[in-house]
Amino acid sequence: MSRPERLLIVSNRLPATLRVDRRGVRLVPSTGGLATGVGPAHERSRGLWFGWPGALRRLSARQRQAVERELAARRLVPIHLSPTELRRFYHGFSNGVLWPLCHYALDRMPEGSRDFREYCKVNERFADAVADAHRPGDLVWVHDYQLALVPSLLRERVPEARIAFFLHIPFPSAEVFRILPWRAEILRGILGADLVSFHTIGYMRHFSMSLLRVLGLETEIDRVWHDEREVRLGVHPMGVDARGFDAMARDERLVAEAESIRKQAGGASIVLGVDRLDYTKGIPRRLLAFERLLEREPGLRERVRFVQIAAPSREEVAAYAEFERTVDELVGRINGRFGTPRWAPIHYVHQTVSQRRIVALYLAADVLAVTPLRDGLNLVAKEYVASRPDLGGALVLSEFAGAAAEMSEAILVNPMDVDGLAEALAQALRMGKEERARRFEPMRERLFRNDVHRWTDTILDDLRAATASRDGRGRPRSAAATSKAVLKTMRAAGRLLLFLDYDGTLVPLAPHPDLAYPDPELLELLRRLAARPGTAVHVVSGRDRRTLEGWFGDLDVGLHAEHGLWSREARGKEWKTAVAGAPDGWKPKVRPLLDNFSRAAPGSFVEEKSGSLAWHYARVERESGATQAIEMRAHLLDLLSNTPVQVIAGERVVEIRNLGVDKGTIVARTLAAEPPDAVPAAFGDDATDEDLFGAVTERGIAVHVGPARSRAPWRLPDPKSVRDLLGKLLR
Repeated sequence: MSRPERLLIVSNRLPATLRVDRRGVRLVPSTGGLATGVGPAHERSRGLWFGWPGALRRLSARQRQAVERELAARRLVPIHLSPTELRRFYHGFSNGVLWPLCHYALDRMPEGSRDFREYCKVNERFADAVADAHRPGDLVWVHDYQLALVPSLLRERVPEARIAFFLHIPFPSAEVFRILPWRAEILRGILGADLVSFHTIGYMRHFSMSLLRVLGLETEIDRVWHDEREVRLGVHPMGVDARGFDAMARDERLVAEAESIRKQAGGASIVLGVDRLDYTKGIPRRLLAFERLLEREPGLRERVRFVQIAAPSREEVAAYAEFERTVDELVGRINGRFGTPRWAPIHYVHQTVSQRRIVALYLAADVLAVTPLRDGLNLVAKEYVASRPDLGGALVLSEFAGAAAEMSEAILVNPMDVDGLAEALAQALRMGKEERARRFEPMRERLFRNDVHRWTDTILDDLRAATASRDGRGRPRSAAATSKAVLKTMRAAGRLLLFLDYDGTLVPLAPHPDLAYPDPELLELLRRLAARPGTAVHVVSGRDRRTLEGWFGDLDVGLHAEHGLWSREARGKEWKTAVAGAPDGWKPKVRPLLDNFSRAAPGSFVEEKSGSLAWHYARVERESGATQAIEMRAHLLDLLSNTPVQVIAGERVVEIRNLGVDKGTIVARTLAAEPPDAVPAAFGDDATDEDLFGAVTERGIAVHVGPARSRAPWRLPDPKSVRDLLGKLLR
């Protein structure tokens, strides 16, 4: 009998807070969005939750034992951090480097190399703990930027694990992300997951572009092929416990508390801000906008109060202490400038406030101002809407908060524009009851339909779907394992037929085709392979026949040019075409299009062969070249919709050729003249070689070279490994 499916949740902190008071040491459940949303799934699956439990070093041995027992009873697995680990992993790299990078605060990034080493070590400790507890069938859900390396580290330890990774903060544009010295390590770490998910389409697009720019991986809409695995990309904006907030908002005690807050305001309208005290939240500009509003509209003085809740955050970090002083000084200046004996324009609360008190403030507030400079989502905006069953609020929301993608009915603002923000606050304060209801109703409907529980269920369902068809092979075969297995089969063959692509397979790809000529070592390797008893060698390339003849004409090998349009079966034989009289009337209308793209992409060029045209863009900046190649293919498919040609996307080349010509026809034609026990072995690196792999049939060997997706069951990393393998065949 199979074991029940468990959920293993991995987050920086556990969903419980250690509290020491007169009642002793106890664990208090957290009330954050993650704990609320994932907690029920944790309970249902009887799974485990891994994370830091807080600093326990000041507890006595007896107290610590009591805490450990309580954690175990709740199936919470503590990952204890030393003061050094906490300083370097959490404050240093996670919040000192990754946090400002992802929020575009590049001036706040330190050098960080020592902190990154500690970040790696702590991620390894998390991965070790999960691997030790993992059972077949478990679902593993890793959360956020602090643990970006865990997916790949866990994949190394448990190849068959089903892993999801969710990023709760923004993923920055590729231009910004590339600034990070450890950009490749972070991307590869995340790609260890089977499902990588974000709050918005924009973040997913930025991630895809970073994969292209940094690792050279092209995304196919919502999936990318990496390390012999398909990684799904998803967009899952997090919800809130809408029904829970709605129920609190209807609680008579909280309704009475909200009324008391309004009375304390003396009848003034209330503008509310609820944030952690973080430089990304836009608090200073929000305060300046409120000051600008009071300057422009003196009639609002003593008739509006700004209540700013700023929960303490990362006070151990010097940048945050400095930011706290900035906000304190700004509040003091504005209150000193406009305050009267009866009225202080800003009521500033720098402390943690209970969730019930926050809901009372939501009920009391006429306007909620959520104006981060950059925010992954911002649950406060959603909580406010869910807490207003009276539809009586007004929401001013930054267009740079992820929530803006779902809450278009809010008043959207650029938080950097102080004048525009002041006008938005004025608009919200003037808004009538009917307009408030008209804006709030559709937002509430979406919140209740897509709440945090549906968010959890959808991600886990998508993870199950992403891994349902996995072949179960687990860890990708290493180059050494591939070489050993392929060599065994080739050596056992009484008759071996080698079909070898050239560019990207026998030699590395070059910026220009003319630079990729064969070196003396390769020519000698091919000569010796052709002389090996029971072996026939065929070079199958997209190159033209004149080039192949010039390079390999003296070798006793079969040469096949332009993907099989032209063939020379052996040394001294004539070149013959596979498609006599193939139409090329399509070339005059295609060539101008390719030339236009070449002019727009310096470094690219057009190559014309007898039966094809190719646009090469190896020397074009990666992101630009890939984007233009996609656009070109769309134009070509439209232009050639009724023409018997095919458009092939190769490795940094787009090629147009006649139908009925591909590398697979060479294999079929060659096998027809060979004994039934002949073993074909095909080596290639791009989309044009997939026909080659398909034609070798189950009796043959297909080896893909490089990281791209392929139907070939075997894989080698680069041309050097191919040549090493072929050299071993001779020994």
